Amino acid sequence: MTDQVYRAFLRQLSTGGATTVLLPSYHLSDNQETVIGREASCHISLEPNLYLSVSRRHAVIRPASFLGNGLPGWEICDLNSANGTFVNGNYLRGCQSLKTGDQIELGQNGPLFIFEYQFDSSPNPTPLYSSPQPTHFTVAASPPVTPVGSAGKPKPDSVTFTQLFPLASTGRDLKQKAFLVPGIVTVLFVVLMFAAVGQQDVFNVLLATYLAGAAYFFIYRLCGKSKPWWILLLCAALTCLILVGPLLPLFITVFRDILPGNLPNQGEEVSLMSLLIRMFFGAGLMEELLKALPVLGIYVMGRLLYSPLRERIGIWEPLDGILLGAASAVGFTLIETLGQYVPGIIDNVTLQAGEAAGQISGLHLLIARILGSIVGHLSYSGYLGYFIGLSVLKPNQAWQIIGFGYICASFLHALWNTTGFVSPILLAVVGVLSYAFLAAAILKARALSPTRSQNFATRFFGEE
Repeated sequence: MTDQVYRAFLRQLSTGGATTVLLPSYHLSDNQETVIGREASCHISLEPNLYLSVSRRHAVIRPASFLGNGLPGWEICDLNSANGTFVNGNYLRGCQSLKTGDQIELGQNGPLFIFEYQFDSSPNPTPLYSSPQPTHFTVAASPPVTPVGSAGKPKPDSVTFTQLFPLASTGRDLKQKAFLVPGIVTVLFVVLMFAAVGQQDVFNVLLATYLAGAAYFFIYRLCGKSKPWWILLLCAALTCLILVGPLLPLFITVFRDILPGNLPNQGEEVSLMSLLIRMFFGAGLMEELLKALPVLGIYVMGRLLYSPLRERIGIWEPLDGILLGAASAVGFTLIETLGQYVPGIIDNVTLQAGEAAGQISGLHLLIARILGSIVGHLSYSGYLGYFIGLSVLKPNQAWQIIGFGYICASFLHALWNTTGFVSPILLAVVGVLSYAFLAAAILKARALSPTRSQNFATRFFGEE
């Protein structure tokens, strides 16, 4: 055993969409860590323009505990990468020991490696690292066509075909990386808005729809779970139908006439506590229940379907509830803004300053209200949706969980409406607080997700 050396190495199985001819193997040191990423300083340095799912410093493989026969072992750790590391298809959290045959994927649909080892019985084996400085490896897009430097990397002035024509290597990833579809939708709305110039109502509807969709897409990417778009649109449409149908007057009668939710009239003086109570019943409880009805309806519909359709459509975890709750809030925001607030301010300003001033004021309010929905209605309803989804995971306490979430979301809603009468600074504080509640719920929902190894997620800080 004294002459036998235990060697480990990574063998690349696929490039994750990046074209290359030769898939190399990389020896792993038994006394130094091996960092993998797109930075040139990494021990295994991947071509940064091709491996877009790989972070600058994505993961590290380091010597770990020894095996029973005294030979070394290795473990892999994720370095807070943007798209995650997967071992045998499972999302890696922290570190994990490696066994021969383990497959390592850097980001979903990213480059794939296999961990292997072998025994070297040569009497004088060549050391894996000949000096204290680690050896650097680079994955090139194709076999080098120019002389290479001493480190084995192409010279800085070498240019490949895929560098000159990026679409040739990354075109297949555009849709998967969520780059292409948002751009197509944006171009479509721009063309439609150009066509609608001079038609105030049509232009406002197009602009509001685009801004609301962009705000929702932000939440969707943070949640990181795929959900059929038609079911999300259905949830928003059902909320719109409730607002324009006969159910809304019944809600108003119950929450604002019978319960103490009568909203103050313009110029009416009320105490801060009285205002908060009125907003809690007349805005918080009423509107959050109204927006939750389509979410609960889709939950029931999902229960009536068969697998796998029932899991894709219905609510089976907190992420489902957040996505549907936020979708319902989009429908509510559009109807409330376009049907109530914008026409109201246009009429008032038009009477005082003319039609042009009224249209400009209406446009200003539309933009502010729709963009503000991400810390308003989307936050409250998404937060309540988290509790609806959590109740599915905890069926024995379902009603207590939903009730608690309903009260919390309603209170945040009431607090936002109340501070709007008091101070813009307090309003901003409550808005940040509401978004923080939603963001915390998203993070917890991602941790609780039964499908977290298949989910995606967007990070806006940390490594890219």
